[in-house]
Amino acid sequence: MINLFHIPEHEISTKVFDHHLHGSVVNQFEEEFCHHVGAKYGVALNSATNAIFLAMLNKNVCCEIPTVIPPVVCNALLTSGNTIKFKDDPTWVGNPYILHDFGDYKVIDSAQRVDHKQYATAKHLGFVGDSDLMVFSFYPTKPVGSFDGGMIVSNNKEKIEEIRLLAYNGMSLEKSNWDRQSLVPGYKFYMNSLQAHVALDNLRLLFDKRNKLERIRGDYNKYFRLNNSSHHLYQIHVEDNKKAMQILKEKGIQSGIHYHCAHKQPAYSSPEFLSGTYEKSLLHEKTSLSIPFNEELTSKDVAHVLDCCLELPRYCLGS
Repeated sequence: MINLFHIPEHEISTKVFDHHLHGSVVNQFEEEFCHHVGAKYGVALNSATNAIFLAMLNKNVCCEIPTVIPPVVCNALLTSGNTIKFKDDPTWVGNPYILHDFGDYKVIDSAQRVDHKQYATAKHLGFVGDSDLMVFSFYPTKPVGSFDGGMIVSNNKEKIEEIRLLAYNGMSLEKSNWDRQSLVPGYKFYMNSLQAHVALDNLRLLFDKRNKLERIRGDYNKYFRLNNSSHHLYQIHVEDNKKAMQILKEKGIQSGIHYHCAHKQPAYSSPEFLSGTYEKSLLHEKTSLSIPFNEELTSKDVAHVLDCCLELPRYCLGS
């Protein structure tokens, strides 16, 4: 089977951890990841979903988000005390997008992209301010994968430390457990040592992974006459993605659909969440197909995928 994603394997001895839950490897990962994306401060959490939850906790705002989106984003926004309004924009898939703009700062979801100097470059171009919060995901299939996990980075130390306090049970962070105090009601959302260890290993492999993906993407773009720039997903459009998935599966190729329209789900179908007919999103839900895009693909694998895609009735080739 040619896999849609590749999840690296790791052999880990827990003897390397000075603490299994919040050891020094967590701090090391925070430092190296912040350096990689060009941000001054960061806090590592046990999931990107909980990162969004804490970044948006009790803000009492309405967040306009694409309906083509993982439902965990909707959950995090709603359970953290906000409401949502869906918009008809499937073009964000694979790239960062703004969860909410508060005026003096923004919360940006970059769960599907990790670029070198990403925060610093966006700041230089005027897209990010020093107080903006950028959320990353370390879900196993993401560019930097682990046993799940998330990170919030910013150049605003105060905002990061406020979130760190909440993520560590609302407790002060003295080195001795016995000296810690409960300062505010908090959550057990911190990243553990195992998650940080695997994420750190995969962060250090990211440059090599990116180089391989860029070569594969170049072959795909040339064949499909597209200009896909994602390092997470490669999507084409077919007449019926469910039928296409079955055809590829029979030929030993794994594919996927990213994503279904959230506004059709019972949990999010309330009229207060809706604002249109969602024609582009509904079309995307039916026609978009993610094909294998991972660093383990050989030239033979890529050629086989392309040969098999010849048999798929495609929708709007080159769009």
